[in-house]
Amino acid sequence: MDFTPTEAQTEARDLAARIFGDLATHERLRAAGTGSDPELWKALTAAGLVAAVSELGLLGLVLLLEEQGRTTAQVPYAASCVYGQLAIAAHGTGEQRERLLPGIGDGSVVVTGAFPAQPSVRPSAYGGSVEPPSHGGSVEPSSHGGSVGPSADGGLSGTVPVVPWLRDATHVLVADAERRLWLVPIGEGTSVEEVELTAPWSAGRLTLEDAPAEPLGPGTGTGSGPGSGTGAYADVLATARTAFAGLQAGVCAGSLARAVAHTNAREQFGRPLATRQGVQLRAADAHMDTEAIRVTAYEAAWRRDTGLPYATHALTAAWWASEAGQRVVHTGQHLHGGTGADVDHPVHRHFLWGRQLDAYLGSGGEVLQELGELIASGS
Repeated sequence: MDFTPTEAQTEARDLAARIFGDLATHERLRAAGTGSDPELWKALTAAGLVAAVSELGLLGLVLLLEEQGRTTAQVPYAASCVYGQLAIAAHGTGEQRERLLPGIGDGSVVVTGAFPAQPSVRPSAYGGSVEPPSHGGSVEPSSHGGSVGPSADGGLSGTVPVVPWLRDATHVLVADAERRLWLVPIGEGTSVEEVELTAPWSAGRLTLEDAPAEPLGPGTGTGSGPGSGTGAYADVLATARTAFAGLQAGVCAGSLARAVAHTNAREQFGRPLATRQGVQLRAADAHMDTEAIRVTAYEAAWRRDTGLPYATHALTAAWWASEAGQRVVHTGQHLHGGTGADVDHPVHRHFLWGRQLDAYLGSGGEVLQELGELIASGS
């Protein structure tokens, strides 16, 4: 294994770090509230940092998302790259790639995913037909509960209670209970209602009523995803887990960096807090947890990019991001002492993002159970 970034990946990461550092300031983030920063999004797309993801690969995207996480930048970068750029590039038809990828690259098309936070989707009762069945049929929860399925006239109907970055999206990638992927444009037959999350993401409740939808890819629903060989659904799900784990690595690194700076500057009884053994031990544990999240995300991403099986590695990265991530952001806030209790302090954003990513990836116990089942099945 060689996780050394290529020259192109390194240049893209450094460029992203400069853009996020310049524009994702605490003042701008506070002003954005639960909305996105359109100027920052325009800067990212103008720099080619969305369009380049197809060439940079999943490892390149993880590197870029680390930089977003360090600043908790308020843009739908992870969602549109995972559920849009990479999903369509890997599994879309030639016509879909030609029609949608340029818009995703320049930011005029934003895609999010009505995907499970954990694998709770189950096959519905209407068989495996590629086209929507004439009698309709129900589909099990797709993201934090809800039911979405094909209706008799070929549209999709149902509700997904929480979809991240939905209020920014022009399209949604919907996974139904038979692991089929559908592209749904926001417009006819769709309704978006604002939902408040732990982190200030522009999330929403998605309601579909005979909404026009097109299958991602040729419509077989059984495409061969890179490495895993278990289809488009499995590949997109594992890609999302890996990417959001990379985002969590950045959130944790940013939280820890703020804690280190604070404890070095803050003095108690004439000595910096950072000289206290208890503080050092907490910071060291948080550093090790952050590195574990990072290296497992790197490995899963590298395996996908090289065409190796990576489903278990993506789950491993998700487990570390969920379990260790919440420990790190709690430590970051704790090491700030009374300052950490201030909800307007920058470190509090890292705490909120870390807890939201923990919830989005699924609790550690649930992820670990799926990982064990996958290993036991020999898949």
